[in-house]
Amino acid sequence: MSTGSPVGSHRVVSPAGSLPQAADRLDPDPEIKDDEVRVSVERLNLDAASFRQLHTKHGGDGDAVRAEVLAIIEARGKMQNPVTGSGGMLIGTVDAVGPRSPLGLKPGQKIATLVSLTLTPLRITDRLERWDGSSEQVPAQGTAILFGRSIAAPIPEDMPEELALAVFDVCGAPALVRRVVSRRYHSAPTVAVLGAAGKSGSLSLAAAKDARAAKVVAVVRDEIEAAQMRRLGLADKIAVADATDPLHLAREVNEALHGRGADVTVVCVDVPGCEHGAILSTATGGTVVFFSMATSFPQAALGAEGLAADVEMLIGNGYVPGHADYALHLMNAHPRLKELFNTRIGGRH
Repeated sequence: MSTGSPVGSHRVVSPAGSLPQAADRLDPDPEIKDDEVRVSVERLNLDAASFRQLHTKHGGDGDAVRAEVLAIIEARGKMQNPVTGSGGMLIGTVDAVGPRSPLGLKPGQKIATLVSLTLTPLRITDRLERWDGSSEQVPAQGTAILFGRSIAAPIPEDMPEELALAVFDVCGAPALVRRVVSRRYHSAPTVAVLGAAGKSGSLSLAAAKDARAAKVVAVVRDEIEAAQMRRLGLADKIAVADATDPLHLAREVNEALHGRGADVTVVCVDVPGCEHGAILSTATGGTVVFFSMATSFPQAALGAEGLAADVEMLIGNGYVPGHADYALHLMNAHPRLKELFNTRIGGRH
């Protein structure tokens, strides 16, 4: 058994010299190097932008969605939607641990991977036959490989696996929101969360409140989601707006904040075209945090330039130290947040 690269470059089939996330194809061979970990896969969680794209493309035909996901994995040795570039994450049981693995995992542990499926070597052995293609969570059988610099977290014993997977899938969002809100400004900032009724959005609301934001605005797409936000009770104001309509969105956010943009705007909408509205909704000198994998970063950068908008723009990194524990803390602190998540598990939107 030999040592592999801690970043997984030895698993890249093509193109030569790239890292796993940027690679066209990975080698998912279940035989591990002495610093790798093999996981027996039990469930995948496709990220929201990827699943929405596939669901829309196939007109809700679950069989077609399942067939395309399987084809992607078989062709690429990983799950990376070629349109959105995104993947998701998985849960499973640690099957084998190389003697030089630094991850501290043990065979038999039930874990969630906290790294993207876009860089995780993945082999499916059951053809996803238990999945009907109608939800983001995918029952699956197969193997996945973790590298020396991968991240994983044990599944909490007091939380259903499906709920834990949904929380871990977006746990980077609340951790970064807390950091931005608590450290970016000398005084408490105002925060607007676009897509507040979704998983990352609702956790971001909770994080903004936890970080003592001066005012938190939940931006949702319709009155049904507005009612959910009123029940959740984490927003000071609720605005109903189409996040892809920049002028309408900016008007609604400005009205909710008494005539000015938000100091921090968090984008958690899983459809394209929200970049300009987010920029217009942000006060001069403010910060836009893009968490959606549907974001076009050229659109964001060129849009800010074209609008003469003096705003800082951050890419939502899915990793912040302590992000998994913090997301679980928020879930346990807000029972109604847990209720909201449960309505979204299994595609119940």
